[in-house]
Amino acid sequence: MEVIVSSFNLLPSPSKFLQTTIHMGSLSVSGTNPPPRFHGLLRKSSALRFSARHSCLEVRRVSYRPPGTQQNLLNDISFTLQEKSFGLIFGRSGSGKTTLLQLLAGLAKPTSGSIYFQSHRSDGNVNSLPESLSSERVGIVFQFPERYFLADTVLEEVTFGWPRQKADFAMRQQLALNLQYAINSAGLNTISLDEDPHSLSGGYKRRLALAIQLVQKPDLLLLDEPLAGLDWKARADVVKLLKHLKKELTLLVGTIGFG
Repeated sequence: MEVIVSSFNLLPSPSKFLQTTIHMGSLSVSGTNPPPRFHGLLRKSSALRFSARHSCLEVRRVSYRPPGTQQNLLNDISFTLQEKSFGLIFGRSGSGKTTLLQLLAGLAKPTSGSIYFQSHRSDGNVNSLPESLSSERVGIVFQFPERYFLADTVLEEVTFGWPRQKADFAMRQQLALNLQYAINSAGLNTISLDEDPHSLSGGYKRRLALAIQLVQKPDLLLLDEPLAGLDWKARADVVKLLKHLKKELTLLVGTIGFG
């Protein structure tokens, strides 16, 4: 099994792209090029350097063995991803990318190791105790997310998981703000919210899938093969959208590799 995790600082730097390669529990660092279809998202960076307080997603020695089996799907995975940056996991099919994303989303628990957020002071030292990575702080968009649409309209799809009981004014106001943020951030403000989700183009279906997660205001957004099955124009549109979102969120994308 081979999983390659690459993280990219938002600050421009003349240094080469930094890649952390995780292979059967061994860790090494080398310069390389990311998959071409994600070039528009990446700014090259050297080892992370900070001049202000910041938080990082920390994955430490995580292994995972499915219940009832004798073989690990993931072995001794470790990496750090700075807040409001873009991370890329790429490797061949079956290498464990989706499993890793599911662990980060809280859909399964690691067999061993830990996953948490860590705050740091401007001098790089830790600022507080680690914070657990609760599922409320994480959004995940699965591969071909349109297969899981359930509602009859875009609006109903975005608000599907909202509380159905009568909310007080403060909650209604917050929900309205979250909805506006999600619709605008995902670029759905140019279509009718009464449209049938299944009638949308491939690119807009992916936008809708993003909006469903953004309405929860996550700190970390995980995407499994977000460009799969899209034509070149739709791919370019989604990459442009992710380029905008990485200014506000921590993004981690799993992809099958190059091309």
